[in-house]
Amino acid sequence: MNNTPHAPVTVIGLGLMGQALAGAFLKAGHPTTVWNRTPAKAAALVAAGARSAPTLGDALGASPLTIVCLTDYDAVYELLGANGVEPDPTTPIDTTPIDTTPIDTTLINLTSGRAGQAREAAEWAERRGARYLDGAIMAIPSGIGTAEAVILHSGPEQVFAEHASTLGALGTVTHLGADPGLASLYDVAGLAMMWSVLNAWLQGTALLAKAGVDAATYAPFARQIAAGVADWLPGYAEQIDKGSFPAEVAALETDARAMEHLIEESEAMGVNAELPRLIKAMADRAIAAGHGGEQYPVLIEEFGKP
Repeated sequence: MNNTPHAPVTVIGLGLMGQALAGAFLKAGHPTTVWNRTPAKAAALVAAGARSAPTLGDALGASPLTIVCLTDYDAVYELLGANGVEPDPTTPIDTTPIDTTPIDTTLINLTSGRAGQAREAAEWAERRGARYLDGAIMAIPSGIGTAEAVILHSGPEQVFAEHASTLGALGTVTHLGADPGLASLYDVAGLAMMWSVLNAWLQGTALLAKAGVDAATYAPFARQIAAGVADWLPGYAEQIDKGSFPAEVAALETDARAMEHLIEESEAMGVNAELPRLIKAMADRAIAAGHGGEQYPVLIEEFGKP
């Protein structure tokens, strides 16, 4: 078990997020090894107590837990597949091919990507002999190390359990399930939610601005509406899971008439109506398919189509 209070950890990739991750481990008292293609990026962390590994191979062998945070999955394969390329001529280059030698560490890949890429990476890591979890960071760098930073993990539950207390230094950590792709899917689902809420607020803000109402005045009302809609989600989720959408509040055809009103008002006020027109088109298709008398979550059938 590596779930000890001050278990050592390695962080590979020292962009803004990688530096924040390593800093949080250091602050929590974990002996932290770091590695980056550009060694200068490790300077502040070394000054704070981190050890800068001379080679990528050394970094991977330094700890039972290795966090990888790079730009994309291609960068992960490029780096780990060739054991890294060190551009600084004064620093030794480790050219041992990891593709043919075991990786004796637990890899947690916090690089953003698609669910399919996460599953492929899990298979790749298994062939290398590594334990693997995929993850997603739902936070900005300044939030890392606080409870507000949500870090999602997916993959073997036992692997997560072995390192949960160490990972807790980063924020609120969650294990979603054995499928390595779940963290990526939750990530993009969360982004869809975030952008949809923000876009709806911007639509309303643009409308009210035409009447001289500023965004700060509208924001409290918008927040109240958003919170109220969020309260509907458990009940709507139950309908979706059952595949039954009785119109307990309003029928979709009633909502569609309100959508038309929003479109007309937007156009009359000189505000972009593309977003409400898109949703209205989906509602119209659902109504044409015979779902007009059902409740709004029946639109899941439209969202679930290619």
